[in-house]
Amino acid sequence: MQLLKKHGHWVLTLFVAFVFIQSLFFKFSNSPETVYIFQGKLDPWAASLGFAGVFAPGGIFSAKVVGTAELLASLLLLVGAATARRPWIQVAGAAMGLGVISGAIFFHLFTPLGIAVINTDGSSDGGELFMLACGVWVSCAVLLWMRRDVWAPAVRQLLGRS
Repeated sequence: MQLLKKHGHWVLTLFVAFVFIQSLFFKFSNSPETVYIFQGKLDPWAASLGFAGVFAPGGIFSAKVVGTAELLASLLLLVGAATARRPWIQVAGAAMGLGVISGAIFFHLFTPLGIAVINTDGSSDGGELFMLACGVWVSCAVLLWMRRDVWAPAVRQLLGRS
């Protein structure tokens, strides 16, 4: 139990970083799967709401923008886990990861993307992307809870509750 308490943050960090980093190839290479998700599903949905182009290449939520945020969150998590004297770095990575993955979960649940993504060839991912997103969300939330001694005093001070 003591081992898990002392090093559990590494397990969570490595899981989040693995999920985020393994997806970078798809986001930065314009793979058919990523183009289909961002430009074939999400951008037409956004356009129907009057926000055309936000998921297209160059859009504020394009695959490369999301991939860059995931890469930065991964680096912050890994550097923060390795640097015991600066745990706020890991907190920043967990918070950023939680924000990015919250967006992914939202788009799976409330857009035509759906929980089980139907690929261009008609096959389904069986909900794998959604389940990985949920695992990343839980991992980031647990990391933030584990590091609450780092961020909670700052929040209390901001709220005027010393």
